[in-house]
Formats: sequence, structure tokens, C-alpha cells
Amino acid sequence: MTAADRQDKLRLGFLTAIQVPQQGFMGGLLVTNHLGRPLEFQCTNPVKPNRTQEVLYGPTLQPFVLAELIGKTLLEKAGVKPHIVFITEAALLELREHITACLAMVVVHDHESAKNGFAFGRQTLITHADYGSDRSQLENKLTALPDDVDLLEPFERVEEALRQATGGTAAA
Repeated sequence: MTAADRQDKLRLGFLTAIQVPQQGFMGGLLVTNHLGRPLEFQCTNPVKPNRTQEVLYGPTLQPFVLAELIGKTLLEKAGVKPHIVFITEAALLELREHITACLAMVVVHDHESAKNGFAFGRQTLITHADYGSDRSQLENKLTALPDDVDLLEPFERVEEALRQATGGTAAA
């Protein structure tokens, strides 16, 4: 496969969730090509755990809701499957246990974040600790992207689309 073939076929997923007051969390998945052009967008209805779930799940509730209920659902119903899924919330790292695609948390590149991941352009990518091969797979797949790509920008688009879907009542 040539570099041009890889670029045409590389699909990137940008998965995030926002909190909707009194309604819970609403998730969104934007799948793009290597140029950042949308191929598909999916979103969930708000998911609000009940009080019993809050008590029983305790500190594991948010990772469960974000990763298993929202993230896994969005990726399963996506018609265009991403090769790489990017996230910005540590609670979504658990999603890696439920998907086959590489998963990386995107954070602003600084000295502290560089200790936990690897630099790519203007950001640091952090992978799930139990999936060590993701780093080498990511480094290989990301050669199709420009070095100065901004992997945080698509999250702004997803969050804005989610706010539009809630009538502007949601918080990032």
C-alpha cells in the first residue's frame, strides 16, 4: 500500500461527551478522513444514571457511562468505522477494552504530558496502559498526517454539534 492509499483510507474518530444539565451525558463521534473532512457524525441521547447506579458504581460510574454506554454504542452504530479513535477524557481510556481500533487520548503537549505519552505535532498522545502495541500502530498510521495537524480542533466541532443538538443548553 502506498502512502497515497493510506491517506485515502485512513479514518479518524473523534469521540467526546458533554454534560447536559438535568439530563446527564451526551456523546458524539465524528469520523473524518485524513484531511479532517467529515465522513460521518453520530450522537447519543443524554444518558443519566439513577441514584442507585451512582451509589453502586461510585467512582467507576463516569468511566462506565462514558466508555461502555456512550463510546461503545457510538462506535458500534457507526457506519464508517475509524482506524484510530481519539479522546480527550481519561475516563474514556477504558473504552479501549471494548474496541479493536487504536485509541489515544489527545492532550496539549507539555513537559508533564510528555512523560505519559508521546509527542505528535502540537499534542501528546496517551494510550491505554494495557495496550502497549497501540503506540507503534499509531506512529505507523499517523505518518499519513501532516506533522503540524491539530488533533484537538475536531473535538471543538463535535462539542459545538452536541450543543446545537441540545439547543445550546449543554456544558463542555
